[in-house]
Amino acid sequence: MTMIQPRELHGKRLLGYSLGDLGLILPNTFAGVFLFQFYVYTVNLNALLVSVGFSAQLIIGAVSAIIFGVIVDNKKPGKYGKRRPFLLFGLPIWFITTILIWYPPNCPPDNSLYLPTASFFWIVYIIRSISHALIYNVYTSMLPEQSQTFKNRERIAALSSFFQILASIVALMLPIIVQSVLPDPTSVKWWNPSGEIILFFIPLIGISFAIFGVITTTLVFKSVDESFYNNNSTMQPKKMKVIDAFKRMSIPIKDKNYLKLIIAGFFIGVNLRIVGLLVFPFQTYVMGFQSAQFYIIWKKILKKYDILKSYSVCILVAVIGSFIDIFFIFGNLSFELSLTLYIISWTAVLGSMYAFPLFSIPITASLVHDAANQKSESSFDVEMSKISGSYYGLSAFSNTLGPAFASLFIGAILSGNNETNPLLITIIFLSLGVFYLLAFLFINRIKLSKTSYYSNRNL
Repeated sequence: MTMIQPRELHGKRLLGYSLGDLGLILPNTFAGVFLFQFYVYTVNLNALLVSVGFSAQLIIGAVSAIIFGVIVDNKKPGKYGKRRPFLLFGLPIWFITTILIWYPPNCPPDNSLYLPTASFFWIVYIIRSISHALIYNVYTSMLPEQSQTFKNRERIAALSSFFQILASIVALMLPIIVQSVLPDPTSVKWWNPSGEIILFFIPLIGISFAIFGVITTTLVFKSVDESFYNNNSTMQPKKMKVIDAFKRMSIPIKDKNYLKLIIAGFFIGVNLRIVGLLVFPFQTYVMGFQSAQFYIIWKKILKKYDILKSYSVCILVAVIGSFIDIFFIFGNLSFELSLTLYIISWTAVLGSMYAFPLFSIPITASLVHDAANQKSESSFDVEMSKISGSYYGLSAFSNTLGPAFASLFIGAILSGNNETNPLLITIIFLSLGVFYLLAFLFINRIKLSKTSYYSNRNL
């Protein structure tokens, strides 16, 4: 296998690329935690119809990620590179739909099953999901090519984790500020005074996040360098049919270690959606701010200990934190004890959740790197360009199916009169521990190759 000097991202290019996480995750986090409340409690759309829209866009987005991954892998490099142009191809549609989703027709007060509103929500949200799948698949699949040393990938992972924490805090903080000025937070339908305030300010926040996403995606485009394609005349992909996109998924599926990683990602994705939908915004924001301290702790642990073991322990902490909520089932707890248990539980859960990218990003890139390095037909860059999109496409598919499942899971349990049932809400919270435990079991079964950086690391 022929390989030139490894490429790395440093300085402005490192910051410019990493900001893509903040710009793309910020609007998604905002939509994930507030869109449901916006459509159900202000626009007056039936909760089941909103849940169907959530699940449909996630599944379609997941399928789109697979197709786009293979299409990008097989694109012939041009003047601006191979993957970079796709960032700009999907950006206009993503920008328009990210804004439109906050301007639906309101449902009549006596008809929460109003079809025009439901159709608008489904169509706009699905189109937005498809365009986001293109942009984010390109963004993530660039990593193994742009950053080819493990130390550099760890720096990117650390920045990505920090930006994800920042995105969650900002995305939750601004709606809380809006809610704090409402004359009656319990009456927020569009025909109420409080609803009118939400209809004015929430879309403005959505617009600002969309603009920021465009700016950061443009920075990613300018920060990556794909000139190496021009220096390798053998990097000419073969044409393939769209149906072959799914056949190409057999490449990463046959990689047993990678398959374990994405299955774990599925269960983690389930929990991310549960947390986003069920934790009260103010409590999530406060706990999220305190949990940033855990990010620093996990970062220090990662420097000293094996990455897979550290990842397993991180997930195990989330398991224990989730099961602490079992005390709420018994009831009759004092306010002080309830608050203490809540803080301990969700600080552990959210603190571990924010740290996941510290481990998953370099492990994923390492497995893709190892898979390309095992090929001997051509140069390393050629092999990397063939499989990167397939690997990250399958990862995006698995990570997206998790939230889709969680949306249906929550919608089925909390339908009708069960929306405010404290016992059922507590049981759903406890399910976090079960799903994290499953992720823990799969992570523990991953075996990195003997030549991997993390297998030979001096600990």
